[in-house]
Amino acid sequence: MIMRRLAVLRHDLPASLVVFLVAVPLSLGIALASGAPIVAGLIAAVVGGVVAGALGGSPLQVSGPAAGLTVLMAETITTFGWQVTCLITVLAGALQVLLGLSRVARAALAISPAIVHGMLAGIGVTIVLGQLHVILGGKAQSSALDNLAELPRQLVEHHGAATLIGVLALAILLIWPKLPAVVRKVPGPLAAITVATGVSVLAGLTLPRVELPGDLLQIRFAPELPSGGWADLAVAVVTIALIASVESLLSAVAVDKLHNGPRGNLNRELIGQGAANMASGALGGLPVTGVIVRSSTNVAAGAKTRASAVLHGVWVLVFVVALAGLLKSIPLAALAGLLVHVGVKLVNPGHLKQVLRHGDLPLYLVTVAGVVGFDLLTGVVAGVVLAVLLMLRRTVWSGIHIEQRGDECRVVVEGVLTFLSVPRLSKVLATVPAGSKVTLELVVDYLDHAAFESITTWQQAHERAGGTVTIDEIGHPWFGKGTEGRPTVRRTAANRTMPRWLAPWSAWQAADLPLPEQRTHRGATEFQRRAAPLLKETLGKLAHAQQPHTLFITCGDSRIVPNLITTSGPGDLFTIRNIGNLVPAEQADPSMNAAVEFAVGVLGVREIVVCGHSSCGAMGALADGAPPGTALAEWMTHAQPSKKRSGPVTLDGDRPSREPDRLALHNVLQQLDHLRQYPLVADAEERGKLVLSGLYFDVGEAQVYLADPARGAFVSAETPAMTAPTPSRG
Repeated sequence: MIMRRLAVLRHDLPASLVVFLVAVPLSLGIALASGAPIVAGLIAAVVGGVVAGALGGSPLQVSGPAAGLTVLMAETITTFGWQVTCLITVLAGALQVLLGLSRVARAALAISPAIVHGMLAGIGVTIVLGQLHVILGGKAQSSALDNLAELPRQLVEHHGAATLIGVLALAILLIWPKLPAVVRKVPGPLAAITVATGVSVLAGLTLPRVELPGDLLQIRFAPELPSGGWADLAVAVVTIALIASVESLLSAVAVDKLHNGPRGNLNRELIGQGAANMASGALGGLPVTGVIVRSSTNVAAGAKTRASAVLHGVWVLVFVVALAGLLKSIPLAALAGLLVHVGVKLVNPGHLKQVLRHGDLPLYLVTVAGVVGFDLLTGVVAGVVLAVLLMLRRTVWSGIHIEQRGDECRVVVEGVLTFLSVPRLSKVLATVPAGSKVTLELVVDYLDHAAFESITTWQQAHERAGGTVTIDEIGHPWFGKGTEGRPTVRRTAANRTMPRWLAPWSAWQAADLPLPEQRTHRGATEFQRRAAPLLKETLGKLAHAQQPHTLFITCGDSRIVPNLITTSGPGDLFTIRNIGNLVPAEQADPSMNAAVEFAVGVLGVREIVVCGHSSCGAMGALADGAPPGTALAEWMTHAQPSKKRSGPVTLDGDRPSREPDRLALHNVLQQLDHLRQYPLVADAEERGKLVLSGLYFDVGEAQVYLADPARGAFVSAETPAMTAPTPSRG
């Protein structure tokens, strides 16, 4: 307990003072931009700090009035008046509490970041257009478009003291980040407002200034019931609750990325924000949200606990009560300069670049246009509607094109083929020459009834005209099952299928192409059309040299595909295959000797893997004896040391039931020993330049095991401790 209090004094107390200095001018400016009483911004700052700070789920997040709600609050105050707006804030807070209790906080994160960034940018543009009029000595109009239309006239009119003070405050904010670090310990907003206020007072300028009630402590219950318009009031409540919730939750997520402390509880944060809004509205304050500017300042200042956020609210209250006279000296033009700076920062170029990279620029622009041209709710709704439409388009997208080769046509359809794609599909199929030989290649994730009927109708018409149509399905046989009268109705009912480049020929072409050379030719064509374009860049880099990391020695068995079971590709494995994955003595087999010498001495591989497998015919011959006088019998003499090994070798703790499989395990370990008899291999391993590893592949279970020679065991590759083989000296 004592250490915790010392941490508060050492870290949180100084941080709270820094955040307090940032919060006061921002709170005043946001109240000004919202058209609310100036004191409403200060009340929201106090309540946001104390209530949301104490009850929220993000310990280092600082809450208060937010620039993101200024446009919406200005519209609400204009429509309902201030007292009813306070009631709306209370009800919005209650709705937030209910949302938090229902544990749906993370659902708010489903809103596209492009919409959130667009909303903030639209708010920023609206704030700038309105507050420029205040800087220029005029008054903000009722809408962003009106402000834009009036701006040229405002610019050419005579500019007085207000313009001087507003531009001065804005200039200080712009140059502040470039000043020495010692100077920047004072927050820029505080410095700008202090200097601009001091200049205006010393020069005796007559300017509109901040207005505060005579007795700030005489706070009464502010909300009032409206005389009517309950439907509009309900819309306002829901809108404020949702936007405040999204802004607070996104801010909490962003704050979590700034520190290494406990992660935020988003549902609790929503409850804390709701409680703060109920209290703020009841006391006559603006709505409260988590504010990333104050929160990031809090983290940067070294805060460790929620005490910093709570204390910052206390300092705001003390300052307002003790120094209300100073607040009344602040020119509104200085606050307008601060708001213009805040508004410009809301239009974040980094966010725009991020949105552009992800292809969501339309969402961003539509949201900005909606917020600026109409209102905040319209902009956000327009963005959400467009997001749904784009999602539907991407979900049902179908790539349809024709490849013409002489008298033959190949029509390729990719993606999801539904009724929405039928018009385009029909248009493409109509261009196929009558009587031609056509292959319709369906690489689709789903095919509905309308698409099936469209293809069937076209196929029948094309064949009646003397042409031929071959349906070639890659993946799930959607069309084939439909033709058989048992269509797959739901996508979830579709059987998982292997990609054709992994599946054996028997799974996709053996029935139609009985001759082996036909299968090979078709497989080569399939590679050239589909895999080659994907691999061309990689193979181009390997065209003149290879740098494999592993020498892979395995059996010639057709069921073992080295690149498949090691998830590797071209240029990764230098592979040697023979009957039984044997490594004869150095002088016994020049071919093996040359391969090892080239791999280790020239290519500099960093690992040698010997891979055995279950149901190995060579190990069966070793167990039962190969037919005398055959080449196999002569070759298997190199495996005799494996047969003579003693002691059990286990597979995940158990010995295989079949003798050939037990021999296969011994054989892998024995061939590793043979490799260490090669001087080049032994030297590289001794110097730590080479690792020798053993693998065993259970064909029936599709399971890879890694050798642990020290224990005489093979362990599943899923075991974390075995995923990185270490050198073994056998």
